[in-house]
Amino acid sequence: MNNKLADKIWTVIFYIISGLVVLLLLSLLSIIIYRGRTSLNLTFITTGAKFGEAGGGIGPQLFNSFYMLFISLLISIPIGVGAGIYLAEYAKEGIFIRAVRLCIETMASLPSIVVGLFGLLIFVNLTGLGFTLLSGALAITIINLPSLTRVSENAIKDAGRYVKEASLGLGATRFQTIWKVILPAAVPQILTGVILAAGRIFGEAAALLYTSGMSAPVLDFSLNNIFTPNSPFSLLRPAETLAVYIWKLNSEGMVVDAAKIANGASAVLVIMVLLFNLFARLIGNKIHKIYSGK
Repeated sequence: MNNKLADKIWTVIFYIISGLVVLLLLSLLSIIIYRGRTSLNLTFITTGAKFGEAGGGIGPQLFNSFYMLFISLLISIPIGVGAGIYLAEYAKEGIFIRAVRLCIETMASLPSIVVGLFGLLIFVNLTGLGFTLLSGALAITIINLPSLTRVSENAIKDAGRYVKEASLGLGATRFQTIWKVILPAAVPQILTGVILAAGRIFGEAAALLYTSGMSAPVLDFSLNNIFTPNSPFSLLRPAETLAVYIWKLNSEGMVVDAAKIANGASAVLVIMVLLFNLFARLIGNKIHKIYSGK
């Protein structure tokens, strides 16, 4: 067998494997969306389920998921990007940096259920926060920090490869070079990593079972309730997310039409994760064109 024939055979094999992976993904998505198709309407998305009544929705859980996403990104983005800047521009190789990288790799490999148990011990019990939205956001931050740190570090290294010395040669300080030159050029890759992390946050359940709780209080957005402990925007209230709600419906089924609601919630969750990944591509490419002058 000559080299050209072997190359063609392996090329066909790789195309077949790739096609099977895509087919498996499309089949999975099609089944989930098909089963939940009857629930994909505005009423289902904006209302909540009531015990003993049929026709419930996922409104409180969907709001909790978005609010959890916002709070966790608010905590993890500054820390992750700051750590990436430090590792890429300031850190000097040594025992300390090797220990930091080992910790990052270890955190990245932790199962989310382990992070949830850690959050239960530290955020829920030790700090006294209880099963609250803040406890869940802190647990999610632990999950996302390693990936955000690595994405930020690699993006900053790639962006500064050609412009760093030029900026310093023109008299800019290291901080000015990072803030004005390198960081803007690295924004597309960092933003892509942030949006992909957002998709993971939206679909996370295991870590939140032990930290944010499995109850979703009725949300009252009236002005009289905004600044009370029961406010929808309070960080110290239980916050059952959409992924946790799907798990509870399938394991306990405590509401009427539990299977139907679970199918609809699964379809919404899959669609949201797909949108996060799509926006990551589109926004990243758009910002890259802006900064590259294309």
